[in-house]
Amino acid sequence: MGLVSDCRSSSNIGTAVIWVPSNPRGAERLPPRIVAAESDLYLRRLWGNPNEDLTSTPKYLVTFTVGYDQRMNIDACVKKFSENFTILLFHYDGRVAEWDEFEWSKRAIHVSVLKQTKWWYAKRFLHPDIVAPYEYIFIWDEDLGVEHFNAEEYIKLVKKHGLEISQPGLDPNKGLTWQMTKRRDDSEVHKVTDEKPGWCTDPHLPPCAAFVEIMAPVFSRDAWRCVWHMIQNDLVHGWGLDFALRKCIEPAHEKIGVVDSQWIVHGSVPSLGSQGESQNGKAPWQGVRERCRKEWTMFQTRLTSAENSYFKAAGLDPSAIKGH
Repeated sequence: MGLVSDCRSSSNIGTAVIWVPSNPRGAERLPPRIVAAESDLYLRRLWGNPNEDLTSTPKYLVTFTVGYDQRMNIDACVKKFSENFTILLFHYDGRVAEWDEFEWSKRAIHVSVLKQTKWWYAKRFLHPDIVAPYEYIFIWDEDLGVEHFNAEEYIKLVKKHGLEISQPGLDPNKGLTWQMTKRRDDSEVHKVTDEKPGWCTDPHLPPCAAFVEIMAPVFSRDAWRCVWHMIQNDLVHGWGLDFALRKCIEPAHEKIGVVDSQWIVHGSVPSLGSQGESQNGKAPWQGVRERCRKEWTMFQTRLTSAENSYFKAAGLDPSAIKGH
């Protein structure tokens, strides 16, 4: 970024107007050296010298979307993450002060908005320019068993195997939807799998490769910058996002994978269902599930339409694009 790209004359003699097109949108009138385009989640003091505020700068971020009823499980989870992690809790039940029973909670960041999902929070509070200092961002559910998980060891394996998007393997004895996320005993990491006949149109495409689920994803800084922009503002459940993550990574079948040697158990606690409302004689959870399915279809339709529009504008036949 140059110091001044365009120094325009003012109507007043002896003055000039700063205009820097390469500055972030809306900041073109500022001299580049004063522009702070990125922020962070580091906690600061209200006194003293600003350059002495930070005694540590965590390299990673972990977020949990939580209700107070799951506090003991979250306590167990947080203890698996070292001081290299900033802890951020999104509270969907409005109960925040009670978490101070845990000493770590007093150092954590708390965001409370009633009856929202983790992808609603992520879209609004995890903008890439806000979480830019963090090398990896964990966006996790509240019902994960972590007895066999260590966050520092997980990071080492992610770096070793070049994974930009990943998740821990899932306990195969607790019920699985996809073979890809099933933990394997004979590997550190896996990136491909075999699925039921007809489920995979290409061995390098989801759900046989380039695929993780949305319950416990881990993103590199660069991957998250892309994924954040793909999350739709009005689609709050994230259904369908797992099949589209590959759009942000190339080659996706080599850089998206499951870490087997650091694995978790999915508790399948139906907390979102209890946040819904009963309508037309249906239980609250039924309305939530219907919304999830509807969003999946809407997301797929939007993504396909956007890609088709792009390829057609470029004079290409969308049906001829491999992996489209």
